[in-house]
Amino acid sequence: MNKERFTSTRFGEVVKTPGPHGFLTFIPAPLPRSLPLPDEVVFRLSEADRALGRLAGAGRLLPNPHLLVNAYVTREAVASSRIEGTQATISDVFEAATEDGQPTSDVREVVNYISAMNVGLERLERLPLSRRLLAEIHGVLLAGVRGGERGPGEVRRSPNWIGSPDNRPETAVFVPPPAEDMERGLSDWERFAHEDIPMPPLIRCGLLHYQFETLHPFLDGNGRLGRLLIIFFLLSQRHLPSPLLYVSSFFEKHKNQYYDRLQAVRESGDVEGWLRFFLTAIAEQANDAVARAEALTDVREQFRMSLRGSRSRAGEVVDMLLENPYVTTATVSRRLNITYQGSTNLLRQLEGLAILRPARRIAGRSNRWVAHRVLDVLTN
Repeated sequence: MNKERFTSTRFGEVVKTPGPHGFLTFIPAPLPRSLPLPDEVVFRLSEADRALGRLAGAGRLLPNPHLLVNAYVTREAVASSRIEGTQATISDVFEAATEDGQPTSDVREVVNYISAMNVGLERLERLPLSRRLLAEIHGVLLAGVRGGERGPGEVRRSPNWIGSPDNRPETAVFVPPPAEDMERGLSDWERFAHEDIPMPPLIRCGLLHYQFETLHPFLDGNGRLGRLLIIFFLLSQRHLPSPLLYVSSFFEKHKNQYYDRLQAVRESGDVEGWLRFFLTAIAEQANDAVARAEALTDVREQFRMSLRGSRSRAGEVVDMLLENPYVTTATVSRRLNITYQGSTNLLRQLEGLAILRPARRIAGRSNRWVAHRVLDVLTN
């Protein structure tokens, strides 16, 4: 780690660990309980709050908004996992959900992210955003996938570092604090999440994400967990009514800038630059989520109009398609508790109305259909 790049101690300082094999590491300062905001950050905050308000309103006004949660959480899971190097696509994950076979390792990582999100949402109803919650979600995130041998659910007791070409702290771009300093920082992080301080929720959220990534409390999975925490904090603050925000899509699109903005806080104290980036991500993705929700609602209504006068249960299958545009005879049979023949009849009816198309055949697997118009809204 190049000490000369760290020109400010506003958010922490670089020190050398003791002993003959000591190395440079960054010790973060406690999170500020007040923060003057320049005009541009205030403007971005206003835009982000307005966009989140639109998303919250759309979530309340849409018919059956819960139908969108699975699709939106899948978008978030895919993007957040791709930042860490997975290659799974949204289609891959949707398709895997309709099969009983073994998914690829990349798809399993995304599925774990979705499971971690769901576990976190359930636990938030009874637990505060806390170290205990972090550890439980981390255990789900890394269960049986890459990094699963690196202490899932356990806060680290050894050093870690980021961006080293030869896996040494001396050549790393960033070395998080040693375990003892990390523990102190994590305690302060937890207090900051719950203290009653005069700071806008989105500013607090941006600072919490920055500090979590700087502390790097686990040996692996910190990026994905830190991005999950954005959603959990906004939900816990009632700033978001349901997990309809997929902010990782913005971070993936601007991956280098995402990392650079976080690093600039450590090196030069440029928290304003990070907050501008973070608030822009919130605003753009909230507006995107509203636009897709409106488009999906239009598609749903067009599908239901095509079924007007039908006495079959095809309308229930249409709602299933908003959750996952891929479907099989078996999934319809299970969800609607009907026979395979009845399920096939419904799928053929929807195929005849051009609502479904046969998906590509895979040897040894069940026939699948895809609602291509729904998939286009979710992926384009």
